[in-house]
Amino acid sequence: MKQANLVLLRHGQSVWNKKNVFTGWVDVGLSKKGEAEAKEAGRLLHRRGYSFDLAYTSVLKRAIKTLSLTLKAAHSPKIPTKQSWRLNERHYGALQGKNKQTIEKEFGTKQFYSGVEVTLFVRHYCLGQ
Repeated sequence: MKQANLVLLRHGQSVWNKKNVFTGWVDVGLSKKGEAEAKEAGRLLHRRGYSFDLAYTSVLKRAIKTLSLTLKAAHSPKIPTKQSWRLNERHYGALQGKNKQTIEKEFGTKQFYSGVEVTLFVRHYCLGQ
């Protein structure tokens, strides 16, 4: 029996990630760096022997493009994919479209990292991503 694996992959850098802006549900595309990250992820998965039967993605174009580029680079471009809004990034409400550095200055570092920004803090600073 073939072993089943679950691979979780975040979208590559978006044009708003590059600008350090809260993105959330705003449907922005990938930056050139984000496209390169997606392709590299696919190459790494392929080199490590992963193959795929099914993929899920959010309905946001940055996630869809990341999946497409990753699967192509992993030599699995024709597998079934399912999209759901339930996989969309968190919705940042009134913060969407605003510069993170500006918001941190406005509300202070303690507030910035204690609430809405805590998951980004963990992802970027604690996990080194």
